[in-house]
Order: sequence, then C-alpha cells, then structure tokens
Amino acid sequence: MFSYRRTPELPTREEALPGRATPQFSLPDRHTVLGNPLAGPYPAGLEVADFGLGCFWGAERKFWQTPGVWTTLAGYQGGFTENPTYDEVCSGQTGHTEVVRVVFDPAQVSYATLLKLFWESHNPTQGFRQGNDVGTQYRSAIYTHSEAQQAEAEASRTAYQQVLTSSGYGEITTAVLPAAERPFWPAEAYHQQYLDKNPDGYCGIGGTGVSCPIGVARANG
Repeated sequence: MFSYRRTPELPTREEALPGRATPQFSLPDRHTVLGNPLAGPYPAGLEVADFGLGCFWGAERKFWQTPGVWTTLAGYQGGFTENPTYDEVCSGQTGHTEVVRVVFDPAQVSYATLLKLFWESHNPTQGFRQGNDVGTQYRSAIYTHSEAQQAEAEASRTAYQQVLTSSGYGEITTAVLPAAERPFWPAEAYHQQYLDKNPDGYCGIGGTGVSCPIGVARANG
C-alpha cells in the first residue's frame, strides 16, 4: 500500500481523473471466507454499511470476522472518478478513499456494534494517513445508507471524540456522508479478501486502544 503524493491533498471534481463508464475488471462471484456473493442485490432483510479506516486489506478482515456479517467487499468511495483503478486511487487524483462494504444481518449484529469496531480498529484523528500509510486514500470515513445510520454514525463520532479527548487525542477527522452522494466502486479481484489469500500479507490496521461507547445515540436521545 502506498501513495504517490508527498503532501496529500484532495482534488476538486474538476481536477479529478474522469474515469470510465465501465469497470476494467470483473469481481469474483463469492467471498472466499463467508461463501456468499460479493455483489448485490443482497437478500431481503440485510443492510449495507460502508467504512473507510485505512488500508482495506486489514479492515476487510476485521469485518468478515464479525458474526452477523454476510459478506464484505473492498472498494473505493468518497471521490469523483468513475470505475477507478487501484493505481489511480493511489495517485491521489480520484478523491477516493479505500473502504470496506459490509453487508450484515441486523438481527444478528447491530450497526452500533459495527461502528464500535470501526472506531476501535484505527486512529480517526490522523487525517490523510493511518500509521505509516500516507495519502488521501487512507482517510477515515463512514458512508451511510439511511437517515438512521447517518444519525447513529454522527452520534458515535461525538461520543468517541469525548473519550479520545480525555485520553489526549486530537480532533476526529472522519467524514460521515450519505453513500448516495458518494458512489461505491469495487476494487480489483486481487484486493478482495486479500489477507485470506495472503495470510502473511501486509496489515496496517491498528487502533488507539481507547474503547468506544456504544448505544450513546439512543441513551442521549
């Protein structure tokens, strides 16, 4: 995982690479660990959540290991380039960040639980980086799929900021935006379930060690 830019800076829509109308690669049919289809449409009753927390190799594994998660998919989101490639995203000229799409059964795992895992699995105060990974593609982000998700994600950000501040950390830089405004583009096949295919592969995921309270939105609402 790498970046071409020494000083990360998000491009404007006008500056971003235009991309293309059709993808340059095809996806595998099924998840190598969970055995379920990667692409939708998904079975009725399942929900979708999108999280960016640094290198998506390790981030995806965090979520597929969570009971109640039906499938996961590495991809790009938050920018302007249509059907981007990995090299384009790493150039810093697409505006995208690396994300994991999480398809989950809310009867088995709550969105609040996924948010807790998200916050505790990375340092959301680092801006355009995670640890040694530097670039706009490593920024922290949540892309929501309903008004309820948006409200819960924003409340969790506020709650986690309080405990991070008390632990000596700075301001959270995580964007919380509707997914409808920032389309998701699947990553190349070799990125999907990368650490299942390459168990000794690179994983830059690491949290702050500060526990995130869950259920705060409901408790304070």
